[in-house]
Amino acid sequence: MLDFTRYEILTFDCYGTLIDWETGIFSALHRVLSAHGKKIDDATLLKLYGDFEQKAEQGAFQRYRDVLASVVAQFGDHLGFAPSAAERNSLADSLANWRPWPDTVAALRRLKSRFRLAIISNVDDELFASTAPQLEVQFDNVITAQQAQAYKPSLKFFELALSRINAPAHRVLHVGQSIYHDVIPAQALGLATVWVNRPSARPGVGAVKAAEAKPDLTVTSLAELTEIAMRE
Repeated sequence: MLDFTRYEILTFDCYGTLIDWETGIFSALHRVLSAHGKKIDDATLLKLYGDFEQKAEQGAFQRYRDVLASVVAQFGDHLGFAPSAAERNSLADSLANWRPWPDTVAALRRLKSRFRLAIISNVDDELFASTAPQLEVQFDNVITAQQAQAYKPSLKFFELALSRINAPAHRVLHVGQSIYHDVIPAQALGLATVWVNRPSARPGVGAVKAAEAKPDLTVTSLAELTEIAMRE
């Protein structure tokens, strides 16, 4: 069990961990697929999403808004349809309406009373700005892919975050829903990690690349994490 007295700052992945992004992804992509007479099961949709997102994030850096447009275009290529410009933009446009998990806000408020909090998210500044009011806490730092000009699991992203939050690695606990994007790179830089294994149509993986690692703590919700952290 982690000793939470060791940590002064908790860093969070946002989409998937704090925000129920699967519901958001489904609402946007089901609409596009339905418009073109296409239907796939949710687990397959999530796997394709993870594959397409990873592909779009390779090579020269592009905004996450453009990554999401590429994801929609790749669904079209894969399933044999040509999405319109509005449909390509619809996934990014829907992000402002993606909602926090039911336990997120209360958990963040409690954790904020004891720890500094930061965001480390594969997103653009303007897209996170549309999400921030829903989280209802003031984060001490927000580090985005746009600022790092790189996407997790790039160590460049985490190195920027460590330089910004002004705390040694052993005083930082990183919390994320993705083994691939969060646990593995954070551990590579000496950060302790919590894996939030949220409910998913693709259990244990979600809308990301499958990967294996051993986090320092595994929980199924932020509420569970908070109860453990605040009892010490």
